[in-house]
Amino acid sequence: MKKGILSAATAYLLWGFFPIYFKLVHAASPLEILSHRVIWSLIFLVGVLAFARDWSWLRPALHDRRTMLIYLAASVLLGLNWFIYIWAVNNDFIVEASLGYFINPLVSVLLGVALLRERLRPTQWIPVGIATIGVAYLSVLYGHLPWIAIALALTFGLYGLLKKISPLRPKYGLSLETSFLFLPALGYLLIL
Repeated sequence: MKKGILSAATAYLLWGFFPIYFKLVHAASPLEILSHRVIWSLIFLVGVLAFARDWSWLRPALHDRRTMLIYLAASVLLGLNWFIYIWAVNNDFIVEASLGYFINPLVSVLLGVALLRERLRPTQWIPVGIATIGVAYLSVLYGHLPWIAIALALTFGLYGLLKKISPLRPKYGLSLETSFLFLPALGYLLIL
């Protein structure tokens, strides 16, 4: 349990520094930053898999049409989410981007209840209601429809839904997802 809490805290801390990093590399376009993120992520993941000699999952995954379609769709959603977030930060929509990640758990709950037939206990609806009121209040206070926040919440919520029904372990799935994005990212950087 302590390892999980430490891992989650570290991940959120690193995620919190992303806006600072993206601002430091602001001279690059969001698509260029995204392309580097895809390429270096895949290189890192291939290194991890090569070090562990952990390739037995790949052949069955490549020959399973359902698996490939799930991860192709997940890669599109992940790429869109990353691009929208980078674009939002580099165009000074940091508050709206943050709002998207506050809305995301509500989207995840909605998708779980509506599509996966998950049931919430009556006491669980109370925090969902409070969070919904808080998000609605922040959205009204923002002054206009927070389309960036909604796009981030929907892309990440749908990505989470696909990961929930996906058959591979996370590192394998992320490897497959980034491999789908690798050639377009590499092509874009070569054109630059």
